Amino acid sequence: MHMAMVIGGGIVLLGLFILFGHLWGASTAAMALAARWFVPAWALVALVNMWVGVTHAGYTVRAELPILGIVFVVPAAVAFAVAWMLGRG
Repeated sequence: MHMAMVIGGGIVLLGLFILFGHLWGASTAAMALAARWFVPAWALVALVNMWVGVTHAGYTVRAELPILGIVFVVPAAVAFAVAWMLGRG
């Protein structure tokens, strides 16, 4: 359940990035750029989530690596898809 909540939080954060891209640039190019900037920010958040799982929840790094992959890849893939769609239009 925690993993789904973190992924959902990533999708919400992507929406905020795109919203701010629209507010600052008022164009689809600015929104696409904001979606691309989301990816490194999300990588940092996913790594912090892994660090918390290892240091506070007692999981091993080996147990947390697949979770890190899923938690990072799902919102990042959505961000790349949104950036691609906005870049086309």
